[in-house]
Amino acid sequence: MPLRDHFRPPVDSLLLWGELLGMWPAVIVQHLHGVLPEGYVAAPRVRLGSLFEVDVAASRRDEGSAAPDEREDQGNGGGVATAAWARALPIVSVEAAWPDADEYEVRVYDARRGRTLVAAIELISPRNKDRPESRNAFVAKCAELLSAGVAVTLVDLVTTRPGDLFAELLAFVGQAGPGSPPLYAASCRRVRRDGKALLEWTCRPMVIDQPLPRVPLWLSPALAVPLDLGPSYEQACRDLWVP
Repeated sequence: MPLRDHFRPPVDSLLLWGELLGMWPAVIVQHLHGVLPEGYVAAPRVRLGSLFEVDVAASRRDEGSAAPDEREDQGNGGGVATAAWARALPIVSVEAAWPDADEYEVRVYDARRGRTLVAAIELISPRNKDRPESRNAFVAKCAELLSAGVAVTLVDLVTTRPGDLFAELLAFVGQAGPGSPPLYAASCRRVRRDGKALLEWTCRPMVIDQPLPRVPLWLSPALAVPLDLGPSYEQACRDLWVP
């Protein structure tokens, strides 16, 4: 079950990388079905594009119409008249470039505790690594999950963009860990022990033409199951006709 390079010939001419990353989370969920203990469930989550998913068409007003707060009171239907709100001008107005955030992930929940999120498997895309603001957004999201007690697994098989997001995540939380291999699967979690908040992790290299590794998938401080990436990856490739 060797790892292919999905970003260079010959594989990139057969399959776009987004097709693999879109398929793989669902296949991982299928394989976790026989691994997760009773009471735990997994679900895929794929979201492309902007961090802000707003229905712009529904919120856009016709030209010439004013927001309720911007209209002068017209007598309030015979009630007590109220003073119109004077809209304050912004102090600073600058052009901002919001990073587009791709999410290819699997989320694991503890259904016994009201579907509490306990683990997230993050498949890194080229867009997560392409700019500083994209890397910052991805790292901040992972750090927020860890802070909430969610175990996070990062899987980086992007061969065409540099950047060590796992090392940046460790730096974000104040840890100076060793540099990661160019391609890797890293599983980490935040635990409290002896009154101290600790970050624990396992990082395994991934090598082109070599089998994919197995890493722990932490479900609670005392419970982990093996996350064997090879079988789900191979099935996703097979289903997408990748030789």
